[in-house]
Amino acid sequence: MHRRVIALLPVLGLMSANAEESQSIWDPLQVHGFASQAVVRTSDNHFFGNSPETSFDFTEIGINASLLINPQILLSGQLLARRAGNMYDGTPNLDYGLADFTLASSIEHRWGLRAGRIKNPLGIYNETRDVPFTHPGIFLPQVVYFDKIRNLALSLDGLMFYGETYSNLGALSLTVGGGRSVLDDNVEWTFLRNDYDGEFQPNGIVGLARLWYSAPGEQLKFGLSGTTLSLQFDPGQHSPLNAGTTDIFYWIASIQYDAEDWTLTAEYAHEPLEWRDYGPLLSNFRTTVEGYYLQGTYRIRPNVELLLRYEEGFANRNDRDGVEFSLLRGPPPFTYFSKIWTAGLRWDINREWMVRAEYQRHHGTFVLSYRENPDPSQLSEYWNLFAVQAAFRF
Repeated sequence: MHRRVIALLPVLGLMSANAEESQSIWDPLQVHGFASQAVVRTSDNHFFGNSPETSFDFTEIGINASLLINPQILLSGQLLARRAGNMYDGTPNLDYGLADFTLASSIEHRWGLRAGRIKNPLGIYNETRDVPFTHPGIFLPQVVYFDKIRNLALSLDGLMFYGETYSNLGALSLTVGGGRSVLDDNVEWTFLRNDYDGEFQPNGIVGLARLWYSAPGEQLKFGLSGTTLSLQFDPGQHSPLNAGTTDIFYWIASIQYDAEDWTLTAEYAHEPLEWRDYGPLLSNFRTTVEGYYLQGTYRIRPNVELLLRYEEGFANRNDRDGVEFSLLRGPPPFTYFSKIWTAGLRWDINREWMVRAEYQRHHGTFVLSYRENPDPSQLSEYWNLFAVQAAFRF
């Protein structure tokens, strides 16, 4: 295990041992944490490490806390050490850290403002994707929630205004906000397909909005969410690319129905992209990424859950077999789409411990990270994935 991840383990244990005592002394302070370890094996291709040889390189350790200053002000944050193959090396990072100000509140409504590093309310799972216990499986649907750009999607540094109204018909909420993107090297690997001399920087302000409806009892919920942002590449002295920009507009339509023993979820993601001014090596072009999935979970016992999901994703919704993109940019056509069947099992041993097992059958490699698979000629079009995960929380 990576030394930076190991360094957090004593902290997690100490905070776990002292959590009840801290809360009894100062009730408004809540401290929680979690740790998970997965083993991933693939028939071909690299997914979260050298998975064809069996990878133990998917580890997460997180500590989060919240402090209620008064009924109007809540402070919260989370520190996460995440190791995921070549994409994340276990360095502790601030996932989120914010102040939530309630501006007005009553039985019928609540209005407020969040400031700091704020989790983006995109789709059903993005706000909770940082905790293993809140996932529908070991891995989220990758055609909508790309782990290869997880930090970019997870949060922003800025302000977010929210409003919620409640009635006998249900709850309706609206969130609008803006700020600066949180970038790392995975963004360059994803949008430029290489690690060039230079780096991406936010180009202006990120805009974000979500409109959401929940029926009484939250049995049914649906809504729209989206973000628009621009990235500026600042080339180094030896970069073959010019200073260019990548413009992104990403939105998700979501619906979920939750019954007593089963849950159905479906989401559709639409993402127009445009690359401009990078020079002859990366000519100007536009595309629209598309992804969608249908997922069902069934609780055969209160602590045992089955998962079945089908998802599809395309680098260009008008080129679903990838042939046109392959002629334009080079790699094989199957690198521009993914079609994935997933079956999984979750067992909550008790409140603190959970284990999962998951099998995936893949056609295409669109969801894979170029950082982990830099040579497209070594990729296989059809491949299998099997993973198991153990997770602990307090």
